[in-house]
Amino acid sequence: MDPVIVVGAGPVGLSMSLALAGQGVPCVVLDEGPGKDEPRTARSVVLHADTATMAHRLGCTTLRYESAYFAAWRTMRRGRDSQRITFEDGPAPLHLPQHALTRGLRDAALVHPLVQLVTDSKLDSLEQDGHCVTVHTRGAETTWWRGSYLVGCDGARSTVRKLLGIRFPGRTAVERHAVAALRTELPWPGEALLHRGQAGGVGEVTARPLPDGVWRLDWLLPPRGELVTPDALVNLIRDTLGLWCGGTTPPYDLLDTGVHTLHHRLARRWRDGRAFLAGDAAHLLGALGTQGVEEGLRDAENLAWKLALAWHQGASEALLDSYEGERRRAVAARLRAADQAMPALRAGGGLRTYLPGAARSGELLITDGHLGRGPLGAEPAYAPPVAVREVPTATEPGGPVANVPVTAPDGSTVPLRDRLGRGRLLVVLVAPGTGVWDRRHWLGAGLMPRLAAAVSALPVRAELLVADGYPGAPAHTVLLVRPDGHLAATFAGVRPAELYEAADAVRHGPPLGALPGVPTPAPKPTPAPVID
Repeated sequence: MDPVIVVGAGPVGLSMSLALAGQGVPCVVLDEGPGKDEPRTARSVVLHADTATMAHRLGCTTLRYESAYFAAWRTMRRGRDSQRITFEDGPAPLHLPQHALTRGLRDAALVHPLVQLVTDSKLDSLEQDGHCVTVHTRGAETTWWRGSYLVGCDGARSTVRKLLGIRFPGRTAVERHAVAALRTELPWPGEALLHRGQAGGVGEVTARPLPDGVWRLDWLLPPRGELVTPDALVNLIRDTLGLWCGGTTPPYDLLDTGVHTLHHRLARRWRDGRAFLAGDAAHLLGALGTQGVEEGLRDAENLAWKLALAWHQGASEALLDSYEGERRRAVAARLRAADQAMPALRAGGGLRTYLPGAARSGELLITDGHLGRGPLGAEPAYAPPVAVREVPTATEPGGPVANVPVTAPDGSTVPLRDRLGRGRLLVVLVAPGTGVWDRRHWLGAGLMPRLAAAVSALPVRAELLVADGYPGAPAHTVLLVRPDGHLAATFAGVRPAELYEAADAVRHGPPLGALPGVPTPAPKPTPAPVID
């Protein structure tokens, strides 16, 4: 079968190709550029728990050496502290330059045998039928490429989107920020900061730490103000550092600057036959602390397992359509929340008119966007095709699973999210006391033989895991988890028929042409710990 063609070699395109390759799907990545990025420290990315775990899982080693976790999040109002949030109860946000993230993902792709990176290849035509997608590129390799599917990850000016004739409506320049990366000492080492009501005509500034004493500072600018000259930016830096450091500007080394203009746009369609859009090609957002790159990584996580299932076993049209249904709805909700809140927040008015029931302050709402919480930042939940919830847990069906420790059939104990990204459903038995089990024989203990038999009979590949506990779940609860980490169903004990039905609902029914009631044959079993 033909490989999947990925157009674009930024963080989203590289993540898409690595996620597919990790599930046994060969990919060709068409990169319009030379295969390397200009280092721009002032252009950075914040990753939260789900996307940071995904990047680690894909083999991005730069997260270990070129990123910094927030030690805390501090908010200030007119020079005075108003709130300080620590991350004792959960993972802290991870901050790194975007070029470092891209380089780490590219290094992983270059050594993966199923990923072919082709540089200096600009797409100029696209054709498709019911069996394949064919594209033409010009550049170093002026040639035709044939693929089983195509994913356009080629940015805001996406050639794929234009060739498919998909509209990209929205708002232009909803926010402007002056940005500077500099090395200096601030009074709060390693802590990120949101300062509102700053003197000097700037209503809001954020500071986020990077390694080696480097900080990224963002000043919110008037939407239609004057151009930011170098002298004006230096004055902003000096005024801000002086305000934070007792009236005296500390020494600093200016590394990079820029002006970042944010747009809010959403493609009308994210799928056209065998072609899909992801990342900035499908959506632009970023106001009030939201992160466009992070949403693009979530696009890749959502689409990759569905394309992998289609590539290996065939998939229903409903499953492939569900990518647009789930991800477009989630991003649209982000945009709607930001667009509703912005007039009040930027004009200084109340929020109740714009967000019903939202008595929270503007600082808290923006903080949610920066910290990955609430309507502006929380990891999305997807409405399952059939909501099976025999046992209530802290996670509703469709929500992201808690990252609890789980035991795999080989006896290893790892975080649950480490088992994602392999194209398999996860079946988790909640069995308190598993820490004292003899792991050499745990598949023969208690409910395990019957559950293992039920898992092996599922219509798609699945992996059986055991957890000592799960938030809100009693003993003997069985969780069915999608390959991208979203809860599909919960059961009270081993229910083979119901488990099969839920697994079939996750794949939205058998692929086109499959006989009703006849499970699609799974691929040949892979080595343990997979149970096929």
